[in-house]
Amino acid sequence: MRVDDFDFELPRALIAERPAQPRDSARLLRVGHDRLEDKGVRDLPRLLAPNDILVVNDTKVIPARLSGRRGAAKVEVTLHLRLDESRWAVFARPAKRLKAGDAIDFGPALTATVESRGAGGEVILRFDKGGAALMAALDGIGRMPLPPYIRGGKADDADRADYQTVYAREEGAVAAPTAGLHFTPDLLAALDAAGIERVAATLHVGAGTFLPVTAEDTRDHRMHAEWGRLSAEAVAAIEAARAAGGRVVAVGTTALRLLESAAAETGRLAPFEGTTDIFITPGYRFRAVDGLLTNFHLPRSTLFMLVSAFSGLERMKTAYAHAVGAGYRFYSYGDCCLLERQDPS
Repeated sequence: MRVDDFDFELPRALIAERPAQPRDSARLLRVGHDRLEDKGVRDLPRLLAPNDILVVNDTKVIPARLSGRRGAAKVEVTLHLRLDESRWAVFARPAKRLKAGDAIDFGPALTATVESRGAGGEVILRFDKGGAALMAALDGIGRMPLPPYIRGGKADDADRADYQTVYAREEGAVAAPTAGLHFTPDLLAALDAAGIERVAATLHVGAGTFLPVTAEDTRDHRMHAEWGRLSAEAVAAIEAARAAGGRVVAVGTTALRLLESAAAETGRLAPFEGTTDIFITPGYRFRAVDGLLTNFHLPRSTLFMLVSAFSGLERMKTAYAHAVGAGYRFYSYGDCCLLERQDPS
């Protein structure tokens, strides 16, 4: 499909620069098969059924944006994909001036060596620390990797908490699974009281999620790989909910992409651990997910393509036009929608 098919107009004033306070006071647009309903995030326990199961992404965002120097030259780095305990694929600026063997000094706590340089500003760095020591160094000198459309990507102290879900556990993401930002302890307790089960999976969201689609046709776009894990225990819980007649509702496109990566053609799930670069566009037949809670996404983005595959392109354009007209807040810190799956005919 042409990327232009996924374009729409969005007033700059609707891009949220801070989250709703409290988080679960955000608005929610319910996108059904035949209607749109204006709701709130706190309505979620009443919009789901007792047998349904929510699949959340428990990845934890790390302070992945670093400023360093190669000699006298300034280098900006955003971590992208962990390769091992001390090696990361990163996006660097200016990448063209970096070559294998170059040392980058990020201050007294951290240095790295360039191993190789790829396309699109991607560089492989080997840090002088690994594991917990590297995470501790990043926590001291790194910045939260806000997307560029939020205050120009300039994070402050408030973003350390705001750009993190309340159930974040597994360190490794360089972008938040933003649908999960709406959850609070009170909302989780209300869901528990309503008999709606919840299970965690992990997909470490990469900085590639911020990259624009520059191709003219979706077939020519390359997705960056992201590491994920779906445990045997999570699979068992999901399959039990299905057997009881419940729906599988992914909290965010990241949870959905992981579930679809772990599903066989028959729809049956299996434990999964590894990288996925699954790219979902209209025509895709969903195997594992029945419902999707997700934020409002950028025009021409891979995420708007995904939700258009899930609920239909024309329906999503209608829903987004309604959201714009009704003043919903967009993107990472914005409002959300609850989508029902529409299978292609």
